[in-house]
Amino acid sequence: MELTLWMQWYRLILEDFGFKREDDELSAETLNNIIGDIGAITPQDIDINEKVIVFGAGPSLKPNLADLKHVDLGEFTLIAADGATTALLEEGLVPDIIVTDLDGRMDDLIKANQQGTLMVVHAHGNNPEQIEKYTPQLVNTLGTTQSKPLASVYNFGGFTDGDRAVFLAMALGARIIVLSGMDFGKTVTHYSRPDQEDGPADKIKEKKLQWAKKLVQWAVINSDIQFLNISGGEKVEGVKDVDPRHL
Repeated sequence: MELTLWMQWYRLILEDFGFKREDDELSAETLNNIIGDIGAITPQDIDINEKVIVFGAGPSLKPNLADLKHVDLGEFTLIAADGATTALLEEGLVPDIIVTDLDGRMDDLIKANQQGTLMVVHAHGNNPEQIEKYTPQLVNTLGTTQSKPLASVYNFGGFTDGDRAVFLAMALGARIIVLSGMDFGKTVTHYSRPDQEDGPADKIKEKKLQWAKKLVQWAVINSDIQFLNISGGEKVEGVKDVDPRHL
């Protein structure tokens, strides 16, 4: 998504949630300074396959992973949205890329990073402490923001980890994007919120998921990328449902 267009979405999101742009920008500056010191990677450093699977942390994730055991995943780039990483590791899969605002199970994110996973760390107004604590422990890190980009912090568009992963895949040249565990529903799993059991989403989380769905819908309509869905939950118009075993 072009930055000027994203900024129109961003203004609407700020208004809807009452977030402050200044907080986002301060957090982004913190991230920029840290990864600038430890050595950031750039989008040009990341090679992906034309086929990408984006893993969200929705209720369909674990059933999807069970079915994907019968699929040759070597031709796909696997992008995990934050807490989905834990589910992948449980099944013996190490994602190629993790898109995170650092509120997943950090031991698992660090473990995957140590095994070669690239980290796309997102700065927003509510996570500067996590950025300061965890970013220095990571390697091969790309920074992102939802506000103005900086020297080592990029803005590809996107709001939640899941839809940001979609926009990242688009920016890196994906031609086919498979949505897994991207349910956009009203149930939150313990992969999404590590300190909670599976259960109903609170009002804020539910609203975030609806924004994520709107943004993915925009991507489907406004790109020539083929989107496929193996998730449960709410469907995105124009995305073809497929049996994960037949990818």
